[in-house]
Amino acid sequence: MKPMVVAGLMSGTSADGIDVALVRIAAGRPRPKLTLLAHEGFRYPVALRRAVLAAMNASATSTAELARLNWRLALAYADAVRATVAKHNIAVDLIGCHGQTLYHQPHAEAYAGKNFACTWQLGEPSVLAQETGIPVVSNFRPADMAVGGQGAPLVPLLDYVLFAHPRRGRVLQNIGGIANFTAIPAGATSEQVLAFDSGPGNMVMDWLAQELYGKAYDPDGAFAASGTVIRPVLADRLKNPYFSQKPPRTAGREQFGREFAARFLKDCRRVSKRPEDALATATALTAETIVRAYKRFAHLQMGETQVDYVVSGGGARNRALMALLSRKLTPLGCALSTSEQFGLPAEAKEAAAFALLAWQSWNRLPANVPSATGAARPVLLGQVSYV
Repeated sequence: MKPMVVAGLMSGTSADGIDVALVRIAAGRPRPKLTLLAHEGFRYPVALRRAVLAAMNASATSTAELARLNWRLALAYADAVRATVAKHNIAVDLIGCHGQTLYHQPHAEAYAGKNFACTWQLGEPSVLAQETGIPVVSNFRPADMAVGGQGAPLVPLLDYVLFAHPRRGRVLQNIGGIANFTAIPAGATSEQVLAFDSGPGNMVMDWLAQELYGKAYDPDGAFAASGTVIRPVLADRLKNPYFSQKPPRTAGREQFGREFAARFLKDCRRVSKRPEDALATATALTAETIVRAYKRFAHLQMGETQVDYVVSGGGARNRALMALLSRKLTPLGCALSTSEQFGLPAEAKEAAAFALLAWQSWNRLPANVPSATGAARPVLLGQVSYV
């Protein structure tokens, strides 16, 4: 297992663009050694983002549209890798590409006479491999789902490798389109890691910012900070059965996408016409569901040690959201920080995770965390596209 430089690519449920992380990975004991060499972010072109969002929310579409989108995403990923490599002048040995999730159904449902779970990520890996001249590992979710897992979350392996500590409990909270966290008690083994999706992260807030202000997101949480939480709407949404569901659990646009956000806004407007109040309420929903998930399922597991609560993802830039989290988590013994304070920029973490997953797969090592996904056993993840 020679050291490799791996480019990890992530395009999340917010469908706003591509994050690239160049990571040097070497075998080590008890865990691999990772060094982040560089990272870059690339916004999707307007037309591509529009196509992605339309496909995610489509009740019907054409096979031609999906085939073209699959190819177009691969070309966008290739552009992002080439630009990052050129800017930093770093040779890359392998690419780990999560792809763009269009549909994720973690629980079995009936279809054509059979009950099964399924998932689908776009971004043709063979195109990406040939465009860059670099082998690609992709399609990480299905192998975990094939042995009873939910195919998510997949970041806990990175969380454990980078953040496990013999004396301090740590919670790694990612706030992308969906919010998910990994809880690692002090001195834990990988089998003791707990991880799951708490609920909406930026997804509802971003939709409201677009709808109400014509912005891709609420910059620094400024709109929300000027508003007042609409308590009846918040209380009603907190009754959603997903928030009381025991882990393992995973969420996506199927639960908290455009349709959920549109109903949310409609209910907010019945009480207040002020757009900032709707955004304040959406921000409170994200914060409250994160805190409730931690209190109900992870707080006791963390024991009596101090807990470092480390936030990454776009939500780490939202001051209004971070203030709410700090106010609610501090009384629980949590010291709130961001992954940047641990040397890992907030936007690079998920991309770095897929670099690690690709390295594991290339070296024929399991990469899922069954205690997080619910899988029956550890399995090799991903499929390799060679050049």
